Amino acid sequence: MRRLATFLFLAASALLPVRAQYDFGQLGGDGGKEGSSATLVSEVKSIAPGKPFTVALQLKHPEEWHSYYVNSGGVEKAPELKWTLPDGFTAGLIQWPTPEVKDGFFGKSFVFGGSPVFLVDITPPSTLKAGDHAKLELAAGWQICKEMCKDEKATLNLDLTVADAPVTDASKAEFFQKVRKTHPRASTAWSYISVNKGDTFEVRLTPGAGAAGDLDKAGLEFVPAVPFVQALSDGGSLKHEGSSWVLVLKRKTKDALENDIPVGRTISGILSAKTPLDTTTGSPAIVLTDVGMITKVGSMVVEYSSVVVMENGQPGATDSSGKSVATSQDLPFPKLLFVLGSMAVGGLILNLMPCVFPVIGLKIMGFVQQAGEDRRKVVVHGLAFTAGVLISFWVLSGVLFAARAAAFAKTGSAESVGWGYQLQDPRVVLGLLLLMFVLALNMFGVFEIGASATSIGGSLQAKQGTMGAFFSGVLATLVATPCSAPFLGVAIGTAIGLPAVQFFLCFTAMGIGLAFPYLLLSCVPSLIRFLPRPGAWMESFKQAMSFLLFATAGYLLWVYVGQISLENMLGPVFGLSSIALGAWIYGRWHLPHRTARTRMTAVVLALVFVLGGVWLSKPPAKSALVWEHWSDARVQELLKQGTPVYVDFTAQWCATCQVNKKRAYTPEVIKLMNSRGVVTLKADKTNPDPAIETKLRELNRSAIPVNVLYVPGKEPVITPELLSPGYLTDLIGKEVPAK
Repeated sequence: MRRLATFLFLAASALLPVRAQYDFGQLGGDGGKEGSSATLVSEVKSIAPGKPFTVALQLKHPEEWHSYYVNSGGVEKAPELKWTLPDGFTAGLIQWPTPEVKDGFFGKSFVFGGSPVFLVDITPPSTLKAGDHAKLELAAGWQICKEMCKDEKATLNLDLTVADAPVTDASKAEFFQKVRKTHPRASTAWSYISVNKGDTFEVRLTPGAGAAGDLDKAGLEFVPAVPFVQALSDGGSLKHEGSSWVLVLKRKTKDALENDIPVGRTISGILSAKTPLDTTTGSPAIVLTDVGMITKVGSMVVEYSSVVVMENGQPGATDSSGKSVATSQDLPFPKLLFVLGSMAVGGLILNLMPCVFPVIGLKIMGFVQQAGEDRRKVVVHGLAFTAGVLISFWVLSGVLFAARAAAFAKTGSAESVGWGYQLQDPRVVLGLLLLMFVLALNMFGVFEIGASATSIGGSLQAKQGTMGAFFSGVLATLVATPCSAPFLGVAIGTAIGLPAVQFFLCFTAMGIGLAFPYLLLSCVPSLIRFLPRPGAWMESFKQAMSFLLFATAGYLLWVYVGQISLENMLGPVFGLSSIALGAWIYGRWHLPHRTARTRMTAVVLALVFVLGGVWLSKPPAKSALVWEHWSDARVQELLKQGTPVYVDFTAQWCATCQVNKKRAYTPEVIKLMNSRGVVTLKADKTNPDPAIETKLRELNRSAIPVNVLYVPGKEPVITPELLSPGYLTDLIGKEVPAK
């Protein structure tokens, strides 16, 4: 009988769009003549390379009509968003508003009436250039219901300009502020676990700092995002146990078509109340994302000493003591064995990656040199190398594990934390870049580092010591971080989502895979006889390896420039040149046959150039100036509004322009320009632009740099070619009136 009722409901729903098209009279009210409107709104009017921004889809439903939550409660369809984005752009998941719980045809329904707003975060690539345009297209589909249901759709577009920094749309600020205030948020004020008891689920909520007090009077409701759980108001209950509150939620076993609903591994949903649940945010609703479940057998629950359990990069369950509980997220042994094997094989293949191979090449040369030596010493060297690899892997994975927990504690999500996440920090990338570059210079023969000085990378002039082997393992691990190998992509993604014990086992397996060939050569010295004998070829091999290290340094430079923006690339390029010059001076004049004075002078000069190079290469300070894309129409528009405008006619190939940027725009100058309301525009002549050429001719200029200050009611002021902070301070202070 229920199947028949469902069929009739679906058939009638399907007829409604037909009736709307052909107007078959009054079937099920006036729904067919009404429709929703859809609007796509961006929080920013200009985006920046690599900087996420938020867009909102707002639906306005006809009176008494409603759309549905991701879990509708029945057979109705939730909104679906299909994005067509430029290359390199990615769209995040839908951020759902809190739905209303209503009695529907199949039980409780979770609906949005009025004007629901759905937020989505968009991340552009870091390769965008200021002045570009990005067109975003959204094909949205949703279903609205009253007495009957009908499907609706809309295709919406956004055309956004690209600037050096994001520019918030002030006219939309109040709208987004209001939306976020009413949307559910992740909360660190509560910790929670869930227990599968068969016909019910218990979600235990333990309050922390900022948690609301008495939930009995809060008018609590839980809206499940998963189909196998019923709402709190649908036969559930709330009880107080000790310092915790326990939601008892009924299980939903059959869908509308009487098919079995399987139980998932986690519970998700929205916990809402009439009063704020988190006093630090004032939010009346919090999101419970992927709450891991345990199956309670009697009174026994197995616990692991870890911080937080993850499911597909999302937080799992922690108890009130901060320990993670064993959940179904623990991999069964056969699957764990497969992941461990994949990590070990991936670590083994890392030896062939261009990032690692140069260091490995030197280690093999070390084995060649050790041929015929005491077997015990060879084994000790191999073990030291393996220890360097494993300890480095443990340190990196430990930092990763702690960062994952910290990210979840701070934002309620740890999606941004993954293997190699430390490379998101430009300081780390710069450190690796400089290390690879200096080692490449050393291997090429520009200078020599004695084994007694650092023991890193080895020296062809002396046998490596135990510490040298250890640090070779450390270095191999460091340079392996930017690389990936077959099997590692999926395996690392799985490992990052595991509890502590399995998490560290997986990364240990990866380290063992990386170190295995050298451990094998150490423990079975007879294999060394298959390696070529020492000879002059080793110097050529060492120099050949330097080119791979130069390539690795080039790759890291590319990553680094993507983080600091292309217009700041000149600093690292000059910095590396300065470091190379310092290394050359050291290698040329710090030699045993030189006088002590010459050697000391070489050391001092080398240090000056190396330290100067590091200073030139360091990440630039974040500029408070926002450079908009120049157009003459934009200048005239701003002047009509009474806004002063500063235009920089520049190009990346213009060396003087780059000097001005480094020298003239000090924090004091920027503060003065901002306080006087000066809008800065950049006319980029890196590529030919007829509009810029025309404007320069109007200004009686044929070469750049050209910087012009426009003040409403005054003649434009063209600055000298070389700028100084003092000149700009005097110019702005004199020409632009204070607000």
